[in-house]
Amino acid sequence: MISCLQLLLRFSSSRSGRNGFPTSFFSALCRSSLTLFPPRSVGARFPVPPPYTCPARSMASLRRSARISSSASLTPDALSADTKTTAALSKRATSRKRKAEASTNESEEANIPAEAVPRPSTPPPKKRRGRPPAAAEAESEPTVPATPSRSASLPQPPTTPKTPRPRHPAVNRLANPDVSNAMLISPETSRVVSALPLDSLGSMSTTASKMTTSNILDDACAHLISVEPKMKKLVDVHYCKPFSPASLAEKVDPFESLASGIISQQVSGAAARAIKGRFVDLFKQDGEAGDSAHQERTFPQPSQVAAMSIEKLRSAGLSQRKAEYLRGLGEKFVSGDLSTQLLADAPYDTLVERLVAVRGLGLWSVEMFAMFGLKRMDVFSVGDLGVQRGMAAFAGRDIAKLKRAGSTASKKNAKWKYMTEQEMVAMAEPFKPYRSVFMWYMWQVESVDVSTMG
Repeated sequence: MISCLQLLLRFSSSRSGRNGFPTSFFSALCRSSLTLFPPRSVGARFPVPPPYTCPARSMASLRRSARISSSASLTPDALSADTKTTAALSKRATSRKRKAEASTNESEEANIPAEAVPRPSTPPPKKRRGRPPAAAEAESEPTVPATPSRSASLPQPPTTPKTPRPRHPAVNRLANPDVSNAMLISPETSRVVSALPLDSLGSMSTTASKMTTSNILDDACAHLISVEPKMKKLVDVHYCKPFSPASLAEKVDPFESLASGIISQQVSGAAARAIKGRFVDLFKQDGEAGDSAHQERTFPQPSQVAAMSIEKLRSAGLSQRKAEYLRGLGEKFVSGDLSTQLLADAPYDTLVERLVAVRGLGLWSVEMFAMFGLKRMDVFSVGDLGVQRGMAAFAGRDIAKLKRAGSTASKKNAKWKYMTEQEMVAMAEPFKPYRSVFMWYMWQVESVDVSTMG
């Protein structure tokens, strides 16, 4: 009702003087009604509506006229009382609302257990557009720092060393194709024995013709190519490791090498290793024979083998003859017929004569020991079947045809060969004093197409 009276009052003020409309009566009626029913008795639930807006006039003029009419009709006491009542009611309502919200929160927190309260956590980073899903999932999960690898933590060596790598002192020794170039160890005293002085290299003047263990193989290969140019392809394809500087630096026990050759005769490699292991265990002290297999075994001395009975030697799995051969070999070293110094610097013919005199060592076994054990550079074996076949192929003969003819001839003549001994000796003669290297390359001929060597 009051709102209607106020609207009528404002309307009468705005329409006063237009078309002769009697506005005084309405104005007096509205003022008397507002005096009897002040706005403060209504409450905050019935707010005073905004002034009426006339579409024909501007907003500014309407508001100005409404304020003028309101200020003229209402008393100052009524306006101040209305403002204070409205502010008090709004403040009271706000206070009640806050208390209600606080009580609701406290009741909810009292009912939630402490374990269920989530801890504050760092929000995950925002996903970027255009990235794959796997990368986005990896970002949302907590990252654990990875342990740096050994290769990443250690400094990498430079590609080119600043200082030259030192050579092994044993590699840079004097060498001679007519003597043993291996470093031999005395089986009784473990003393290193060499055919040439070990310390004379440093005192010699530096010359281009000086032959050492580091360049003797290069000289041998150059000599083979100069004698037969077809050897160049074999030399380029295969590197002769038995006479390399690293192989010439190895230390060799001649007694162990010869005894191992006797043990491995006519048996497989696995059987030979097993028998050799049991043979070494025979000479261990009490309590040492039960050691693990990976423990390093020390080969017995010649005097120990010569003093052991044949029956005890056979308990390692040796035959009667091999047990006798091994004990006879030990006796040769004990008596002095064989010595490390003799094997190092004796002429090749004397060396072969002394070794063939030992029971169980044939000519082929002695030649292989002189070549691979003592590192003699001028060994040549005419009785090796692989060397015969390789030389025949190198000479241009048809190996398949010779093999078919040999299968027929061998039934009548057991001594049939791919080449005769005279042909082999005559063919190898120009390659002196490096026939050991020549023989090694003849073993490799069948792996190379010899038809393209010419």
